[in-house]
Amino acid sequence: MVTVIFFLFNVLPGDPAQMMLGQNEDSEQVAIVKAKYGFDKPISTQYFYYLNDVSPLSFHSTNAKDYTFLEGGKYSASKLFTIGNTTTVLKFPYLRESFTKQGKKVSQVIGETLPNTVVLAVSAIFIAIVLGIVFGIISALYKDRWIDKTIQIFSTFGMSVPSFFSAILFAWLFGFVLHEYTHLEMTGSLYELDDFGEKVHIRWKNLILPAIVLGIRPLAVVIQLMRNSLLEVFNQDYIRTARAKGLSEFQIIKRHAVKNALNPVVTAISGWFASMLAGAVFVEYIFGWNGLGKEIVNALNTLDLPVIMGSVLVIAIVFIGINIFVDIIYGWLDPKVKLE
Repeated sequence: MVTVIFFLFNVLPGDPAQMMLGQNEDSEQVAIVKAKYGFDKPISTQYFYYLNDVSPLSFHSTNAKDYTFLEGGKYSASKLFTIGNTTTVLKFPYLRESFTKQGKKVSQVIGETLPNTVVLAVSAIFIAIVLGIVFGIISALYKDRWIDKTIQIFSTFGMSVPSFFSAILFAWLFGFVLHEYTHLEMTGSLYELDDFGEKVHIRWKNLILPAIVLGIRPLAVVIQLMRNSLLEVFNQDYIRTARAKGLSEFQIIKRHAVKNALNPVVTAISGWFASMLAGAVFVEYIFGWNGLGKEIVNALNTLDLPVIMGSVLVIAIVFIGINIFVDIIYGWLDPKVKLE
């Protein structure tokens, strides 16, 4: 993933040094910036520089003129040992500095915005899980009746509507037209300054609309998967045995059916939660939610490549981590799955 991200964004037309300097650039300044960030090196050398930057275990020069000079202030590292002119260190991955934020580190930018996106994604997936499982069970219990058909219509509609359209519609309807009754705003983030610009307040109500909008599509998927999986479980022999023993429908669903029907749901939830970090881009931008998605849009508009590359890399790592976690969860949900 690191390799794909590097070459994807470093084959773009344009000079990164000129992007950083804007209209104020001259040949001397461009040369200084290129030397500072290693842009004056061949693309293969720049690639190894990037690997060295993002790797926790990295190698650095003791020569102040080299890009990998350890004492340049870029790295916060613990020295392990030095051989000749090369020092081996253990450090936090260095995602470089933003082009447009006056040398601010990308890790700082991500650290300030990622928590807001995580709060939004967790809230959205919580809504999708709770309502999706409940409506999926109801839909399975009342198969082919009017309530089942109604739920299926709404879930199909939810899957087909793009998130950005839902965001615009919800912001206009509940934040503008019905504002007098909902008291919700069209835009707003989790943290907001007061009227004097002195204190920061948490505005939980600003989370409601973006969380609902972001959760609509996974909610529709969870409903469909839960319904179909539960119907399949209901046809198993052990369910018939439980009914023959006189267990109530509630006990059968609670003790036997739901847990065994959750495997495909967990798979879908894991994929959707990870993709929400990327899908939140449109929702955050429309609602003015100061998260990583909105930061990516701003970085794309200003061609701030380090922020884009760092953000995509973090999302990829989260996606991989979630999938590993889900593999572990399988062992709990299904005893037949063994973790080697």
